Parts: sequence; C-alpha cells; structure tokens
Amino acid sequence: MSIANMTTEWGALAGAFPFDEVLRDYLYERADYFARGIRPGRRTAGSRGSYTRADVDRWWNERITADPDASYAIELELDLSSVVPHVSGPNDVKTMTSLPEIEQKQVKINKAWLMSCVNARYEDLVEAARVIRGKKVAPGVEFYLAAASADVQQRATKSGDWQALLEAGAIELPPGCGTCIGLGRGTIQAGEVGISATNRNFEGRMGDRNGLVYLGSPAVVAASAVAGYICAPSKFDHVVATKSAHHTAKPQAPGGAVQIIKGFPEAVRGRALFMDRDNLNTDGIYAGKWTYKDDMKPDEMAAVIFENYDPNFKSLARAGDIIVGGKNFGTGSSREQAATALKYFGIPSVIAASFSETYKRNAFNNGFVVFECPAFVDYLKSKFVGANAKTSVGPEIEVNYARSTIVCDGKEFPFPALSPVAQELVVAGGAEAVVASRLKQDK
Repeated sequence: MSIANMTTEWGALAGAFPFDEVLRDYLYERADYFARGIRPGRRTAGSRGSYTRADVDRWWNERITADPDASYAIELELDLSSVVPHVSGPNDVKTMTSLPEIEQKQVKINKAWLMSCVNARYEDLVEAARVIRGKKVAPGVEFYLAAASADVQQRATKSGDWQALLEAGAIELPPGCGTCIGLGRGTIQAGEVGISATNRNFEGRMGDRNGLVYLGSPAVVAASAVAGYICAPSKFDHVVATKSAHHTAKPQAPGGAVQIIKGFPEAVRGRALFMDRDNLNTDGIYAGKWTYKDDMKPDEMAAVIFENYDPNFKSLARAGDIIVGGKNFGTGSSREQAATALKYFGIPSVIAASFSETYKRNAFNNGFVVFECPAFVDYLKSKFVGANAKTSVGPEIEVNYARSTIVCDGKEFPFPALSPVAQELVVAGGAEAVVASRLKQDK
C-alpha cells in the first residue's frame, strides 16, 4: 500500500500490485463479518457491508493482469536483502540518507509523527509499540499519534499497543489525515525539525515552510522520539543496495504540423518564467492549507500560487507568462487547484521536461495546457547556469501549436502535437463541460 501510494512521486498515474491470495483471504474475512452485520475491527453489530464472498470470487476470477505484449518504460530489479533503511528529507521525498549515515549526524528533533493512511495501520502501531514499550519520549520532543482509521485504533487498543504508545508520552490525535496535510494540532513551526511516518514532507505541507521534516518508517519515528534525534531502533551496517535497471521505452517523436480545432489558439506568446527545479510538487505550486478552503474565488486562488516554492513569484510574474519547469513537474498530492490556480492567474500553459501523469490529467481535465519539451528546458538551463533565483525571468517565446514548435532566440524546439481531444478539453473549459455538452446533444 505504501509503495502503490507513493508511485505518484515517480510521475506515474497509479501503482498496481497483483491481486494475490493474501488479499483474497483478507477480503473473505471481512465479507464474513459483513454477512453477520458486524463491522470488521469493531466486532459489534452495525451496518452491513457492500460485498460478499461471491463478489470476492468474481474479483479473483476477473483480476486484472498486464497484457502479454505490454510495453514498459523501465524494468527494475532490487535485492531486498541488500536494502538498508533510509530516511527522506528534509522537505523532499527524493533526498534520501541511510540510517547509519544520518545517525552519525545526530539530527535533533522537536516533533515526531506516527500517522497517515500508509504508515499508521495496525501492524505499524504494533512495531512502534515494540520499539517504545517501557521507554519515555525524550524531553523537548512532541510525539503525535493518529491511527489510519478508527477500526485500526480500536484493534491496537484491544492488543495493548495503543496504550503502550500513550504511556511512553505520545499525544493522541483523531484518526485520519490531520497533521499530515497541515491541519489541526501538532504542525511544524518555523525553525523546528521533525521526523514523520506520513506520506509526504514537502516544504510547507505539514505547517510552516521554514520547518524541516524528514520521513521515516514507524519504527524509526518511535526510536527517534525516544532518543531525541533521528535514529534507528537497531543497528545497520553500511551496505550498497544491489539493483539493476533495463530501459525499454522508445523516445517520443516530435509531433509536427497538426490541425487546430475552432476556438483553440494556433500560437501564444509570452515571457518564459524558468523554474530550475525537478520534482516541483503540488504543495509548492498550491499550498495544502488553501486546498481545503473550498470557498476560495479564482482571483484569491491566483494570488497564492507558488508561495511555498518561491514567495517572490508574485513580484516577478504577470498574466501571459509561460511557466517552464524541470522533470516530473506537479508531483505529489493530486489537487486540481495546482492547475486551475495557474489558469486563473493568466498563465496560458506550462512547459516541462516531464510531468507527473496525475498533474497532466488534472490540467487537461480542467482545460489547462501542459506539454513536454526537454530540449527547450535544457536550453534555458544553459542560459541560467549559476542563477540562484528560484524563478528566473527568461526571454519572450512563441508556442506554435499548429507547427508543434517553441520559438526562442531564433531557435526552434519541437514538441509532441496536441491531439484534438486535448484541444477540445481546453476549448470547452474541461472534461466536465465536454461531458455536459455531449449529454445535452444526446437529448
């Protein structure tokens, strides 16, 4: 579940694991409780579930597998026996340090968090309790605890693991997201350092953008809460992971000339605003604290874009500017406001070396143009070598959609052509408008 959840950080739209016997038997058990009107985890009478053993059998017989001729961008093989636990951060899931290495630095912490959908399940709480049982949270450390669900918390309470964590000094919070997305009690403050078992630790996601957050396993979080600095519950040797990769993807060919549908521009012109940052995440584009404020008007949304990534952005940018980013632009949480807020600001499109597939889907489904042109990104990198600014104002460019080229400084950079479907989504204002129009026509 953790790996599937985090595949979005690699740019994938989804992560899938085979439907195996372990999952089938788990669903059988829950179906049996549902049949008796018992909610799993609570073991008390309640509302009936929505699936039966017959449903599980049907899912098993119809389980999805890859086509025999499926093509893959890359095939990876990793020897798990050679893997040493790591922590990620600060404020970046892709910056990783092995536990033996970071333990030597004794990174002092102010907060620790054991929570989230992927790392506060029953097994996680059991492991954390094993590490911390009979010990106390270090002075000056706040250790926050929230189960993945109420069912998980009840099960851990029944086993005694929840109480062991509380007796050690953990601060109980309600089950669910909470601090993981910067809401409620226990958020990071400016100047603080924390270690978290949550999904993501992007700058500003869990509180103040001037706090530092590392990610670790539940056992590492528990051990660190007791020690007062980032450490492992047991010692590991320095080992280099054994891995191999086999690339099979074919390079994407430039699109060439394309038919432009009515209402879609043949070309747009504007300044290039260059952000020399790979994996620029949605928290950096549109902060989580605004995502859950659902009464924001378009102009209010436009006023807060990129505030976690570059607080100086608003002093540089103007309507009509074209954002140019690095690889895996828009990684992280799936929030459509990270696309719509840019559109509301007046940005006509984003160009990047590559995109998170989730961000790309959200963009076009909301009528916003994004496309990939690695060669143009490399060209801007060469122009701004040594620049320390998070956002650099670049030259005037022309994006010619009819010829699928970017013109900059007298040079042309081809990009994949926008399909009629992509153009239709933009002209209509998004997927919802397209579907509504077709339904109206069908009547």
